Amino acid sequence: MWLPNWPIHRLHCAGWPADRPLATIEPVRGQLRIAAACHRATQAGIAPAMPLTQARALCPDLTVTDAGPQADVTGLARLAAWCERYTPLAAPDPPDGLWLDITGCAHLHGSEQALLQSLMTRLARPQKDQPPLAARAAIAATPGAAWALARSATRPALQIIPDGEERQSLAPLPTALLRLDPRITASLRRIGLRSIGELARQPRADLAARFGTTPGLRLDQAFGTASEAIIWPRAPADWSARQSFPEPIGTAEDLTRALTTLSETLCARLEATALGGLRFTAQFLRLDDAHLTERPSIHIATARPLRHAPRLTRLLTTKLDTIDPGLGLEAIILSADETVPLPLTQQQIDAPAAAEDLTALIDDISNRLGPDRLWRPAPHQSHVPERAVTTAPPLTPTEPWPTPPGARPLRLLRPPEPIEATAPVPDDPPLLFRWRGALHRVRAASGPERIAAEWWRRTQRDCRFRDYYEVEDTQGARFWLFRTGLPGEATPPAWYLHGLFS
Repeated sequence: MWLPNWPIHRLHCAGWPADRPLATIEPVRGQLRIAAACHRATQAGIAPAMPLTQARALCPDLTVTDAGPQADVTGLARLAAWCERYTPLAAPDPPDGLWLDITGCAHLHGSEQALLQSLMTRLARPQKDQPPLAARAAIAATPGAAWALARSATRPALQIIPDGEERQSLAPLPTALLRLDPRITASLRRIGLRSIGELARQPRADLAARFGTTPGLRLDQAFGTASEAIIWPRAPADWSARQSFPEPIGTAEDLTRALTTLSETLCARLEATALGGLRFTAQFLRLDDAHLTERPSIHIATARPLRHAPRLTRLLTTKLDTIDPGLGLEAIILSADETVPLPLTQQQIDAPAAAEDLTALIDDISNRLGPDRLWRPAPHQSHVPERAVTTAPPLTPTEPWPTPPGARPLRLLRPPEPIEATAPVPDDPPLLFRWRGALHRVRAASGPERIAAEWWRRTQRDCRFRDYYEVEDTQGARFWLFRTGLPGEATPPAWYLHGLFS
């Protein structure tokens, strides 16, 4: 799909007046030149690449603003996301085009012609005092052929080329439509090769010797003898269910019924292949989401693989209050973003009711508070105390806790707090220390236990080894202290309080 005046349309959508001549400018070799011009400015004789001084002479009331290539690409990405209501594969083609892969989607709209007509009609419909979006589109078996046909001034604005007719359809078109470098196109014109058909009849070896391999590659891509990869923003989910509505919906009751139907459909497909989902996403396609920065969505995660439709529906509906239907929703897509094998089990024997209730409770809490808020401690392979524990999902099996070489306090301070300590040298425990302004006299102590830093992740702060001591003050309180470094080193020793015993 080609959007001939996309930068100007984007400015109109951003609030620039559509009833006055408007153009964007960019510096070219130290001179301001026109980058794009609206229809009114074009009627006054203004064209791209024209110097700004000449443009103002032709149209004194011309409104100009700086060109925004990055903003144009961002707007194209939003428009591509809007086009996902017609196909799950839609991507921007900067600076003024879109790629749409409608393979397997045409039958949902009746035919390729009906899909294309519906898409172009909706794009051409004015929105909120904005001019319609001018667009040209072509459907072909190859991206190169569709790109060239959509941008051809001699062909209709809407075209559908049957498979196998790419060579014949592209033959009369100019070589510039092969997405070649402008310098190569100019060189081809100078030697009399003006059309794609004329270029295709030339020996490939001669073309490669003079112009490189690009012209031959573009020909092969357009004719379907060479593949072409397109980078899609989002790969379609392997497991998804979609429901479109003849009339837009927006009430909570309608959304609940739709999510119930989608959950039943998706879970039935997962059960047929012995799979369960760990992460699900429900996307809501609004009538007015062409200019939204983010599509309304619900994301949920489960502690264990899930394909139970009622529970999936309940998890989704608890977040319906976060969805703004706007002018109405025309479709909902429910997808399982992460799936794992889930064999069939006898619920009464292999899955006791208590375990299922616990899983449901964890899912409810984690999806209400966030998947990162609910976790369980798990052991981590590290001798450094603050790194010996990590977080794991609530129901994930973990390795057994290793037996530490010495006593460990129930409470660790994060990070360890510096203290002032007085201790004999070189390895004796402290006689007294001051922590948070309070002085503690040591009555009993044991240690040291030396723990070295992890050499593969050493930094200037923690590259020194630690000598840990378990001490008890005269009041009976027990502390876990450590010293970094030894007397005589370039950096003097430092003492820290790392933990408190019960």
